[in-house]
Amino acid sequence: MKEMVREVAAYLGLGSSLGDRLLNLQTALQRLTKTGDITIEEVSPVYESPHLGREPEDAERYPPHLNAVVRIRTYLSPVVLLERIQRVEAEGGRERNISWGPRTIDIDILLYANERIKTELLEVPHPEMSKRAFVVIPLWDIAADLILPDGRELGQLVASECIQRQPLRRYAQTLVGWQGA
Repeated sequence: MKEMVREVAAYLGLGSSLGDRLLNLQTALQRLTKTGDITIEEVSPVYESPHLGREPEDAERYPPHLNAVVRIRTYLSPVVLLERIQRVEAEGGRERNISWGPRTIDIDILLYANERIKTELLEVPHPEMSKRAFVVIPLWDIAADLILPDGRELGQLVASECIQRQPLRRYAQTLVGWQGA
């Protein structure tokens, strides 16, 4: 039985670096919505960024990522949403054999309502999101007036030196067919 809560808005970060990266992102969105308990409200443009790994040479060793951020509405609790995301990743061929390695699809819960969650399985807001241009910039595209749970305005992150110095290139205006077509 699904654990349900009040309807909330949440933001998800999607990334892909293997195979047909754009198709992987599109297919993941379709899989997320197929049961009807997640509604996609908005999708950011798609950006390309170098691979972010544990070692500096990982950016050259691994292929670049395509990234996007989506705003969803759902009645699923954070834990059930995470379980759904992990199923979608598995259906998309995600393998977890290289920590911080390349992947067909990666989906993170960036924000869930205005909640702060910290368990063994899940931390929201995503602990690294404020340091990653490939998250902050697409999030800015769809939620420029967003205030984070810690009170910071998203615009402060966009303007930060940390975000501004990271290479990021707009790859596509949107994900074609994200409405489930």
